[in-house]
Amino acid sequence: MKINSCAVVVLLGMATAMSARAGLKVGQMLCEYQENPIGVDVTRPELTWKLTSNQRAMRQNAYQILVASTREKLADDCGDLWDSGKVNSDATAHIAYAGKPLVARQLCFWKVRVWDQAGAPSKWSAVATWELGLLDLAQWGAKWIGQTTNVALEPLPLFRREFTVTGKVRAARLYLAGLGYHEARLNGEKVGDHHLDPAYTRYDKRVLYVTHDVTAQLHKGVNALGVMLGHGWFNVQTKAAWNFDEAPWRATPRLLASLQIDYADGHTEIIGTDEKWKCASGPVQFNTIYGGELYDARKEQAGWDAAGFADRAWEAAKLVAAPQGKLVAQALPPIRADQVLKVVKITEPKPGVFVFDFGQNMAGYAELKVRGPAGTAVKLKYAERLAADGGVDQKIIAEHVIRFGSNQVFQTDTYVLKGQGKETWHSRFAYYGFQYVEVTGFPGKPTRDSLRAVFAHTAVPVAGRFECSNELLNKIWEAGRWSYLSNLQGIPTDCPHREKNGWTGDAHLAAEQAMFNYFPPAVYVKWLNDLGDEQQPDGRLPGIVPTAGWGYKWGNGPAWDNAFMLIPYYQYVYYGDTAVLRQHYTGMKRYVDYLATRATNGIVNIGLNDWAPWKTKTGAAITDTAYFYVDARIVALAAQLLGKQDEAAQYNALAESIRTAFNARFYRADTGLYDNGSQTALSCALYQGLVPPEHHARVLGNLVAAVEKTGGHIDAGILGAKYLLNALLENGCADVAYRIVAQKDQPGWVWWISQGATTLWEEWNGDASRNHIMFGDVSAWFYKALAGIVPDPQAPGFRHFFIKPNVVGDLTSARADYDSISGRIVSDWKLRDGEFRLHVMIPANTSATITLPTSDLAAAKGAGISKARLENGRVVCEAGSGAYDFRCPLRMSSMH
Repeated sequence: MKINSCAVVVLLGMATAMSARAGLKVGQMLCEYQENPIGVDVTRPELTWKLTSNQRAMRQNAYQILVASTREKLADDCGDLWDSGKVNSDATAHIAYAGKPLVARQLCFWKVRVWDQAGAPSKWSAVATWELGLLDLAQWGAKWIGQTTNVALEPLPLFRREFTVTGKVRAARLYLAGLGYHEARLNGEKVGDHHLDPAYTRYDKRVLYVTHDVTAQLHKGVNALGVMLGHGWFNVQTKAAWNFDEAPWRATPRLLASLQIDYADGHTEIIGTDEKWKCASGPVQFNTIYGGELYDARKEQAGWDAAGFADRAWEAAKLVAAPQGKLVAQALPPIRADQVLKVVKITEPKPGVFVFDFGQNMAGYAELKVRGPAGTAVKLKYAERLAADGGVDQKIIAEHVIRFGSNQVFQTDTYVLKGQGKETWHSRFAYYGFQYVEVTGFPGKPTRDSLRAVFAHTAVPVAGRFECSNELLNKIWEAGRWSYLSNLQGIPTDCPHREKNGWTGDAHLAAEQAMFNYFPPAVYVKWLNDLGDEQQPDGRLPGIVPTAGWGYKWGNGPAWDNAFMLIPYYQYVYYGDTAVLRQHYTGMKRYVDYLATRATNGIVNIGLNDWAPWKTKTGAAITDTAYFYVDARIVALAAQLLGKQDEAAQYNALAESIRTAFNARFYRADTGLYDNGSQTALSCALYQGLVPPEHHARVLGNLVAAVEKTGGHIDAGILGAKYLLNALLENGCADVAYRIVAQKDQPGWVWWISQGATTLWEEWNGDASRNHIMFGDVSAWFYKALAGIVPDPQAPGFRHFFIKPNVVGDLTSARADYDSISGRIVSDWKLRDGEFRLHVMIPANTSATITLPTSDLAAAKGAGISKARLENGRVVCEAGSGAYDFRCPLRMSSMH
């Protein structure tokens, strides 16, 4: 598309009206990607802050960090732990602590000030904190305890311990690793608001512990600490295709807990798990991650988690073996309840069978409110679609499950009433993917208040917001958000019901949309550790992570394994994070070396191909080999960043040899096609940077022709869906890509919406799962193509970026707000009265290259704007930080 204008006005905005220098302000301070974290087990954590200013073109030229052992010392500008001094640097992210050695449970107070390009200092920031956790098992003062060694354990155990608080408490922390999942209670109240703690790992390699501040829950005198345990992934009761019931780590639920009470007089008391703790069977009679939970309220023991409870009939806890995995802090956001949804419709397809429709596909659980006689069993059966008879249909989502254990259920909760008035309950140790809940056994007829749905997921902060004039695209964006969060449960998963597995392909294909919509870097740091834990000595990776051993022989291959390369690369591009590249460099290099052993004349052909295509299949060899090339490039980049120049040259040379082999094998010079000429094959070559320059225009033309051949529809699977939209965008064909995305008939994202989808589906025809994130990169495309916010890999962490909105199709407006690690970015354009209007916000200490849909250089004038030029018929300029408004009359030429 080419756009011309006859007159242009640049609105200088509020910045030109200001005469006084506002300077820089420091805020949004993070330690290891978290605000004021506790339980940090990194002794040289990385510190980050953001800058704001209401002046244009503001830069940081230097910074100073003070870290103190007390708030009072910091207030006196005394960094007794670390005073960085004035450091001449524009860096605002990933500054590693370099002060005195830190010890377990140490509380650190820190603040920052910066100097701008004129040498003027900012005010000191507000005070932020981080607190170390336990760094060694000896610091716990605790032992692993359990109830039995029978892995078929039913019901689930309760543990309790009473203790006396003897004086004024200054602070108290509860460190807790209850496997598979735990819920802690102190003096009759739940500790924290977490759900499904700790996050899932490969327990024979890594076990996470959680830290809670429980100072406010203690009181002088006798207190009681109680813990409930669930099986989770540690002791899977369900026989399914992935063999988690045969996991090498599988064992009975067990608990390690340490309550550390710091008194005002300076001494510390530790209440750790040991043989003095009592245990008994609890009301959870059955629990499995795939099946659900059976809870018998008649088995409740009122007051078991409070002081004064008569526990004489309880047995002493047994000492059990510790899991083999290393004990480390849970350094990612916990799973939390996010939203509560009310029912939109109740039907009764059969007498006594009630189906609650919540109008939204999601992950989480239902909360039941009921009155009835003791012993009444109410069943809640979760599903995402209805059967022909009006009941729920679990056939598709239960297809890989072979055996469910003694309870013989899938995604089903059972609550047995105690018969004592109004009872409220929800499952504690499982989660489900659902839109519908089928209720049976309900005493009487339920009302709309009898059941509500709770949306629960890893609580990543929101980072991005997108909207445009095409409401159908807004619904796609919203569906993608629900799918991503539904599939963020301590790990990135494929679906929240059928598998709940950490499929590597799904994860890397969805990573960019995740980084635009949310702030998930801590989640990916954790999951990359999981990936490293699963890598075999020869470099192989499985298709699902974590795994009990499944996925090394099927379900993997370069197109999936690439998560171990691409996600660290995305962390670098979006957040400027080199730590993940440094940490996993050896493993990444080992993987590329492994692929080299599997290549024949530079071509790799192993594992999965372009999964879930519409009609045309594309062989694995072309996508595998392209990823082999990309992987070699990423390792070369990492080597360069880490100062390993010889290895950088080695892997760049390998990449060039792969590129040569790729074109020799797949490119047909007589036709300008790659492989079978599919949309996936052509866009793969373009997107991965494998097309020789002299053939580029011809290949691009063939790709556009391939789209035209299908009537502007997508004909690709999950790999091709990412390649196709991005290859077209990056090569000046955003209008062609928009036509694909906006298609209203099958196949396409909009067609899903027209069929009632509220999440993204697994297959174009809708026959499989209806809550998958693997086609979700379209959401990132909205930010990059329509709003035009594009990261610059040469200036990672959005230190520099591109604003290049595309006025395409029937769009009359698009807006995105993005809270990058460097600050808030806004691109907001609209067409009004034949005029194109663009509002841009660029964070302090960053710059942007802005492309305007006009050929009139007068568009690029104003304070803070420089280097205006024409590129491909459009005005391109550079802009420093600040707010900018552009206007130009618009006359559009024909589209592709």
